[in-house]
Amino acid sequence: MLKTYLPILVFGFLGLSVGSVFMVLNHFIGPKKPRVPTAASRRQGEPYESGIPVEAMKGIKFGVSFYLLAMLFILFDIEVVFLYPVGVMLKGADSVLVLGELITFVVLLMVAFVYVWRKGALDWR
Repeated sequence: MLKTYLPILVFGFLGLSVGSVFMVLNHFIGPKKPRVPTAASRRQGEPYESGIPVEAMKGIKFGVSFYLLAMLFILFDIEVVFLYPVGVMLKGADSVLVLGELITFVVLLMVAFVYVWRKGALDWR
C-alpha cells in the first residue's frame, strides 16, 4: 500500500523542500528595506506602467462588449483546438461515423458563430 502512495509523498516532500529552500535563501540573500525611507526607496515602491501615472488608470473602465468579445474568442478558440485530436484520430480511423461526427461538430460551430454574428456580439462599440 505504501508503494502506491510513495511517489505522491516524494513529490510532495520535494515540492515543500524546494519551496522552503527558496524562502530561506530569499530571506538571507534578497533585498532588504532601508530602516529610514529615502526619496529613492519611496520611488521604488511605486508601481510603474510605461510612464503613465497610476492615478490616471483608475478611472478607465472597459465596456461589456470588450469582455463579451474576449469570452467569445476564448470559446471559439477552445472549440477549434478540439478539432486537432479528432483530425489525428480521423487519419487512422476507417469509420465514416467519425467523419460524420466531425462534420456535425463543425456545422454546429458555424451555426453558433453565425448566431453570435447576427446578434451583433462581434461588433466593437
